[in-house]
Amino acid sequence: MILLLSILIGYLIGSIPFALVIGKLFYRTDVRQYGSGNLGGGNTARVLGKRAGLSVMALDLLKVTFVLLLVQFLGGGDTAIACGGLAAGIGHCFPVFAGFKGGKAVAAMYGLLFGLFAAAGRSPLYFFLPLAIFLITLFVTRIIALASIISAGAVTLFVFLRPEALVIKVVLLIYFVMIVVRHRSNIGRILRHEENTVKIFDRFFP
Repeated sequence: MILLLSILIGYLIGSIPFALVIGKLFYRTDVRQYGSGNLGGGNTARVLGKRAGLSVMALDLLKVTFVLLLVQFLGGGDTAIACGGLAAGIGHCFPVFAGFKGGKAVAAMYGLLFGLFAAAGRSPLYFFLPLAIFLITLFVTRIIALASIISAGAVTLFVFLRPEALVIKVVLLIYFVMIVVRHRSNIGRILRHEENTVKIFDRFFP
């Protein structure tokens, strides 16, 4: 029963489209009509600015972490926590509240990793290692999609090499696959050297 409840709660909370909420509430803008049309922090930043984009990223991350904390509070073990976190990621990508067109799973994955650290007693490296790899890759390449994919692959490999519960490993592998699939158009543009770059470091390292 707790497993089914975790999946349901995870999907519904994960389906909250913060990009849509913030865009319409504070900017009177539907971000789905601009840029890539994606309901993620990256597209929100391009359409509405850095402050809005960072707010969406943080809220998308925290909603998944909240799911893990809630499942733990309800007495769920590793299986319920992992499945609740996966359901939240699926809800983030395919939100019932936004026509099943959502984000690309990156913020959701980081929410899962932070939740595993904060709620399930895992190593802080689960969250801070991929974050460091993301920032280094972003600094070197200026490409958010590439940094997202590389950091997701790195943390998946890291967890697979640890004595971790199989269900956690499988869920992280599914997240990695989702991130790659959701970024397939970005991968094509990267290979053609057409992917957009960001300039967030240019002020300090021109």
